[in-house]
Amino acid sequence: MNKFEEIKAAKDGLDVLPDIERYARQGWEAITDDDKVRMKWYGLFFRKHTPGYFMLRIRIPNGIATAEQIRTIGELANEFGRGELDLTTRQQIQLRWFHIESVPAMFERLAAVGLDVRQTGMDNIRNVMGCPLAGITTHELLDAAPVAREYTARFVGNKAFSNLPRKFNVAITGCLDNCVLLETQDIALSPAVRHVDGEAVAGFNVAIGGKQGSGGYTAARSLDVFVTREEAAEICAEITLIFRDHGPRESRSRARMAFLVEEWGTERIREELESRLGRSLERAGRDARNSYHADHLGVAPQKERGLYSVGLAVPVGRWQADHAIATADLAERYGNGEIRLTPGQNVMLTYVPNTQLPALLAEPLLRDLRADPSPSIRGTVSCIGVGLCDLALTDTKGDALRVARRLEQTVPLGRSIAINWSGCPAACGSHHVADIGLQGGKARVGGKVIEVYQVYAGGRQGPGARPAVPVVSAVPASEVGDVIERLAQAHTDGRDLVEVGNEIAAERGQGQAVKGREAVVA
Repeated sequence: MNKFEEIKAAKDGLDVLPDIERYARQGWEAITDDDKVRMKWYGLFFRKHTPGYFMLRIRIPNGIATAEQIRTIGELANEFGRGELDLTTRQQIQLRWFHIESVPAMFERLAAVGLDVRQTGMDNIRNVMGCPLAGITTHELLDAAPVAREYTARFVGNKAFSNLPRKFNVAITGCLDNCVLLETQDIALSPAVRHVDGEAVAGFNVAIGGKQGSGGYTAARSLDVFVTREEAAEICAEITLIFRDHGPRESRSRARMAFLVEEWGTERIREELESRLGRSLERAGRDARNSYHADHLGVAPQKERGLYSVGLAVPVGRWQADHAIATADLAERYGNGEIRLTPGQNVMLTYVPNTQLPALLAEPLLRDLRADPSPSIRGTVSCIGVGLCDLALTDTKGDALRVARRLEQTVPLGRSIAINWSGCPAACGSHHVADIGLQGGKARVGGKVIEVYQVYAGGRQGPGARPAVPVVSAVPASEVGDVIERLAQAHTDGRDLVEVGNEIAAERGQGQAVKGREAVVA
């Protein structure tokens, strides 16, 4: 039994709240190492690089929040932190730089506006993702947000789901435009149509076992199952419990759903699922997705005539608390008091009447959070980076913003481009699925240890998804902008990025990274 299994066996993580309240009185120095782990069941993270300060991860199912909720989070960041928030690629918010003494008051105020922090870390089901425009976009087969909420309600606070072998990522979407990274999820529900009893039924195809860390990228594999909206939450819950009961626990590096799929195969998992449900399941339907990817930024018409969504870019996902509060004000003034978070670390206002669009777009806030961002800002995603994450090896957010601003000046990007930054192999920046991906590392150069990046190229999501491949190794952070600029120019010119990456590697005295690639289909 590894040490994390021992910690969970001694006490369920959901039982740690009284200890958190005790530590709030005693101070952070009193926290035991085991309880530092268990506190993550309440979204509370001790960071060794910032002793005495903590991070809180807030669950926002499907990324849909109210203005009141966002305003509360912004106020907490100003009052207890340093006035900044981080948007994650799982459509949730992280708040930093507060002391343990402040936690009870923070928990109370978050609960008062309907926000939950439970099970957002460690061996739990993380924030359930979905299309940020679920229910209102003209480009969806069905509204999947109610399914995300129903599934979330099944497991949050439920000890039947609080001791999984490892973290568990789920995305449920009816969007046709591939706005969510389904290929990297432990469970991925995508829009599909199947003829049942002679009638076309809208629902979801089910894929399982996707991941990015724990040994690298593995695409989710089709379970050959079609489910309706009404049964989807139950199906997700039962698949989760199969992972709980049979997922490997001996080695943390092999404790993901992908390894159970590798061991059992999808047919055995399907049979186990049907056995638990006590009924047979429909075979997969027709994939309804388009071939392209949308980030939903900018101004777009909603289903209801005369109403629009407005997606605003938050550069590298670093949201100033004052900007969050101002965004909440705009949501109430121009929309329906709702704010939605995107997988690309951006925010959206919804239900804006067409008569109010000119006034909204002229608001001073939209000079910083633009509805018409440059392609490089629009396409950049970044993990937290060194100093604030115990695993990160490079300053991803600083480097990502610096390079994005450089590209605004040097490359006339005529097409959208995805540039994703991860500070370590855990791949929180989703660099495996980007046009250009960066994975941080360290290298010794001239007797000095410096920050470097492994450069990836050619990733693609959606139908025909394929992972980016490593093309240039150990690029110093000070030089990575040169490599990205050449790749970005090649992208604009329509050249194959892997070929260009190999050219750059050859110039740097490195061998060819890859000769050919195969698409992987979720």
